[in-house]
Amino acid sequence: MPKGEGFVEYATFEAGYERLKQATKGFQVLTTKRVIPLALEKPIIVIVMRAMLGFTPSEWAYLASQRTKTKVTQGEARALDRKIRMHPENPIPAGGLTFTRLKALLAVACELLRKGAPTVAADRLHRLQKADTSKGKTTIQQAASLGVPYAMLLYERFLGRPFAGHRDSVSELVGNNMESAIEDVLTRAGVSYRKTRRAERIADFDQAPDFIVPSEYNPKVVIEAKIADDDGTARDKVTRVQHLHTLSMDGQPPDQPKFEVIACIGGRGFSVRREDMRKLLLATRGKVFTLKALEFLVQFTSLKEFQTQQK
Repeated sequence: MPKGEGFVEYATFEAGYERLKQATKGFQVLTTKRVIPLALEKPIIVIVMRAMLGFTPSEWAYLASQRTKTKVTQGEARALDRKIRMHPENPIPAGGLTFTRLKALLAVACELLRKGAPTVAADRLHRLQKADTSKGKTTIQQAASLGVPYAMLLYERFLGRPFAGHRDSVSELVGNNMESAIEDVLTRAGVSYRKTRRAERIADFDQAPDFIVPSEYNPKVVIEAKIADDDGTARDKVTRVQHLHTLSMDGQPPDQPKFEVIACIGGRGFSVRREDMRKLLLATRGKVFTLKALEFLVQFTSLKEFQTQQK
């Protein structure tokens, strides 16, 4: 495998780890007062802390935006992460937007690492439920002091992401939550529909939509459903919806599409780029629904023309 630009050598990573360990007294004092000045002087510790969390830059940005008063977009977090990886020894100046975002990221990191993984339902796995972070700073200190090569563990995690294989294997289950909710709404309303399978070929559609009403032989409404946790995935879905809109208008007058296009969306990926949401609203003529708004799916779309059951 090529290293590529921005590859961080282990010696650089370990030096940052040791400085962070020293500044926090062996991870006993994980506070922004100790971490922020060090991050400005030696930015590689930001990469070390992200490895401890086990988050991608996008996930870290989302939590920082949710838990602090500072808005950090996925793109800004990725740009900062890359800047540090490209020049891990270059100090970051205090002041400006980069400093403000960095403070927000480090504040939420210190809080999460101190507290550890919260209790979740038995059928859920929390991202902090790792050997070093499950009990907060207690298990971090144990990992750092009981003979485990903790710096190497973090470095390998930084290169490979924790739970990566598991997350990939359950990604379809996450999307199924939205599709199951749509099926429930359509079934309760007595609407005839065709749910397509993954990679299924449907006549006149080069990419089959997730739902076709009433059938693929006479499509009057098509529904695209997606839960996206990153802006790249969300952007791909917007492109698919735009393509469906183009198909619906092929050879048709401007106000008479062949079928209505509906988008049902969820996840933080759709909240990142306002321009993508604008495109989605235009392509669907405003027919965009979130999980919370699915109860209105039939009432405010052409689906009501196929409704046979009242709630």
